[in-house]
Amino acid sequence: MDLEALFKVLGRLVGESAPGEDAAGPAFHALMKSLLRFDYIVVFAYRGPERPIDLYSTFTPEEHVVFVSMYQAGPYLLDPFYSAAQEPKPGVWRMRELAPDRFFSSEYFRSYYTQTGLAEEVGFFVTLDNGITVVLSLMRREQSGVFSAAEFALLKKAEPVVVALVRHAWPDLGRRFDQAMAKRGRSGRKAAPPAAERVWRDLNLTDREAAIVELVLQGHSSESVGLRLGISTGTVKVHRRNVYRKLGISSQTQLLSIYLKSLGQ
Repeated sequence: MDLEALFKVLGRLVGESAPGEDAAGPAFHALMKSLLRFDYIVVFAYRGPERPIDLYSTFTPEEHVVFVSMYQAGPYLLDPFYSAAQEPKPGVWRMRELAPDRFFSSEYFRSYYTQTGLAEEVGFFVTLDNGITVVLSLMRREQSGVFSAAEFALLKKAEPVVVALVRHAWPDLGRRFDQAMAKRGRSGRKAAPPAAERVWRDLNLTDREAAIVELVLQGHSSESVGLRLGISTGTVKVHRRNVYRKLGISSQTQLLSIYLKSLGQ
């Protein structure tokens, strides 16, 4: 921990008016940098299934394509951080604490998440009004390793400062979501990706089948799906076989491709 840097950051936060939207991201960056080492920061705001808003990030233009642009195009709907934001689950969380039991062997993980080259991601989840959650993520690449238990404990202690910063700096994100929807509407694009049930309804899946394949794509095993939906593992497998037959596919890779293509329509 760099105590000198920490006190400088806190001094600026106390001695000046609290940071507004433009200064909040850099202020969070400086605060975290004084506490521990990381490779990237990204801050997203989520509201329901709408395309998340990128509030701040430290990526190069090339990295931004993978971590932000591609993510916003649809894969965010299968992200454990997105799912946690919908519940919501305020606090500080490691990705692996939130991920389903088969997430790290899922097609989403293989097809998208591995492109990030991350060893670990930790997020501050801050709930706001109107169903909005802001997630401030700290990321470490594989060569940097995961956050230690002591580092994670330190982040949890910093949570009250982060929460106060977010709630002061971004009090009216609902307006930004509304503006983004209106802008996409004027350009002839859908205001938000279709809800999962609409995607699968267009493909002639039942509500039960749609719920099952959504959980499968998120990284849940058949056993986990059964527990969440209150049905047997055997029933889950029967539904999965029926879905594959209806769609004329034989793999989760093809299932994910159909899902993302449908979301982008």
